[in-house]
Formats: sequence, structure tokens, C-alpha cells
Amino acid sequence: MTAPASRADVAAVIDHTLLTPEATADQVADLVAEAAELGCWSVCVSPSLLPADLPAGLHLATVVGFPSGAHAAEVKAAEAARAVAAGAEEVDMVVNLGLVKAGDFAAVAEEIAEVKRACGTALLKVIIESAALDDAEIVACCRAAEDAGADYVKTSTGFHPAGGASAHAVRLMADTVGGRLGVKASGGIRDAAAAREMLAAGATRLGLSSSRAVLEGLD
Repeated sequence: MTAPASRADVAAVIDHTLLTPEATADQVADLVAEAAELGCWSVCVSPSLLPADLPAGLHLATVVGFPSGAHAAEVKAAEAARAVAAGAEEVDMVVNLGLVKAGDFAAVAEEIAEVKRACGTALLKVIIESAALDDAEIVACCRAAEDAGADYVKTSTGFHPAGGASAHAVRLMADTVGGRLGVKASGGIRDAAAAREMLAAGATRLGLSSSRAVLEGLD
């Protein structure tokens, strides 16, 4: 895949993210203003900080089952439904890594499908924590997400000790979903070179908390 060449192209695929536990409503307002200034696609914030006032053209994303994924499926679904009711247009859910490691991908798909139903028309991204998985598990997670009707697969929460996004994982995910789902690279992408590497590997969306630094590196 050819990476977007211009700063505006890259900005248009960024979810400008603030997911630190201590984030405040005032910080969300600052995030929104910065995302609008930079031309980002969306802001991604914790569900407890919804709703949020956004200017036209900027989208609202949130997370559920975050950051561990070790929540009951019905809890994730309820959290998603509440978030959508509060204005979220996109929901990033964390997969149940225990089910992944047990090889129970039917249960993984069932959980994703339950959250997808709760999302209604909102877009669903499935965070698989790729750094904690081997290649076979990454492929199986992506297939489960596709079978369950998800819209994107996403590398990482950015909070797992195993690490964040890698070009290898993004490429494997993109090859597995074959353009039928989007691929979001997130976690540890802090400069323009890393962003370009992820886009070249097949990412169609970037989750960044360092959006300004990344975009300034493209000037």
C-alpha cells in the first residue's frame, strides 16, 4: 500500500486520542480544538467523558472493555450502547485475550457480534493487542472480527506491557482482512516516520496521542 503523501492526507485518518485515566472534561475540550485545527478524522476519549461538543466534520470515538478486555460480553455491549446513546459514532472494543489464548475463537466472534449489535449504526473497531499475540492468533482474531461483522481491526490499546503497533502486525492484519475491514494502527506511534511505516504496511486509520508531533514531522 502507498502511504498518504501529504500532511492533510495523514491528518484525515487520525483518531486524535486521550485515554489517560486522569483525563478531564477541560482536557477533552482542548483535544477537540486541537483535532479540529489539525484536520483529524476524530477524537477518541473514554466513555465517562461523553458526550462531547464537536465542530462539524469531526467525529467522536470511544472505547469499551478498556484497557484489559477482561469484561463480560454483556458489560461491553451495555457500555457500547450507552456510548452510542451519548453520541459516539465509533466504538473501539478490546477483545477478550483470555479467550484468544485459549483458542476459543467462536466465543471471541460471539462477543464481538454482541457488541456490534449494541453499536447499531456506529462503526466497531476490534482491538486485538497484537503485540501480545503470535501470528496465528493475530490471523484468527482478524477472521473472528470479520465473521462477527466488525468494521475495523486495531492493533493495540497502548496500555499493554507487551507493546503497541508494529509494521509486521499491521501488514499481517491487512493481508488477512484483504480490504474488507479497515486496519487501525495504535500504540507507540509518536513520529512521522512511524506513522508512514504503519500506513505503508496497510493501516487505514491511526490512533495517536502525539498527532501534532507526527504531523509537524511531515512539513
